[in-house]
Amino acid sequence: QVQLVESGGGLVQAGDSLRLSCAASGRSFTNYTVAWFRQAPGKEREFVAVTRGSDGATFYAHSVKGRFTISRDNTKNTVYLQMNSLKPDDAANYYCAASYDNGIYRQLQRYDYWGQGTQVTVSS
Repeated sequence: QVQLVESGGGLVQAGDSLRLSCAASGRSFTNYTVAWFRQAPGKEREFVAVTRGSDGATFYAHSVKGRFTISRDNTKNTVYLQMNSLKPDDAANYYCAASYDNGIYRQLQRYDYWGQGTQVTVSS
């Protein structure tokens, strides 16, 4: 079992930056594919970014590419999401998710473990 805890959310202004953290406990994170998803009120949960465990390969949603960066520190069992140039459309509850399958996955169904989320609010 893997437990995931997100942190780092908050209220910022458009153009500001935030760094979200996803800390894992229960077992080593090293070989897990880890992704960030987000869900705004009234909308479906959507893929944001993913990092593959085996080689650190990354992939981003078109809407965040060039502004967000996903990274991992396996020594700390933590995955980060650096969010720059935030827009009001980025406001959502952000979730991290983990899969032991070694791939680049955008589908929610591919992930076995989920955190409780951290709220990001962006004022215009």
